[in-house]
Amino acid sequence: MLKSKRGISPILATLLLIVIAVAAIVVTYAWVITFTGSTTGQAGVLLYKDNVYWNSTGTETIVIYVRNQGTSDAEINAVYIGTTSTNLELQGSVSYNPSSKLVYANGGTIKITVTKDWNVDTTYYFKVAPKVGTALEFNLRSPPS
Repeated sequence: MLKSKRGISPILATLLLIVIAVAAIVVTYAWVITFTGSTTGQAGVLLYKDNVYWNSTGTETIVIYVRNQGTSDAEINAVYIGTTSTNLELQGSVSYNPSSKLVYANGGTIKITVTKDWNVDTTYYFKVAPKVGTALEFNLRSPPS
């Protein structure tokens, strides 16, 4: 009874193993390409706070230096400031240097000057929103008197 049963031939077994290995390679390749494509696309605009200067002489201003470490140029769309993270107010009196509001890729910087009355020793919350990409959000305490 046992002698009448046959297994698959060695040639067919080898072919099956090759097909399974190629299928696994194709699936892995597709996943890697999809993963790296989405990761690279997300890294287009990466804004960082370089420095913040609180000016109290004359008209009170807050000067924010922002750097773009991403691979795409960023155009600043809006600046928000508030005393809590939930009550950020759109700032109307804002000037940019360069005036085009562009922050060039790979380390470009922009100087944002916001004319705003601020109180000493108070924590302020900031949001710098580009037209495309993730906004830069941070908080900082103003200097004591």
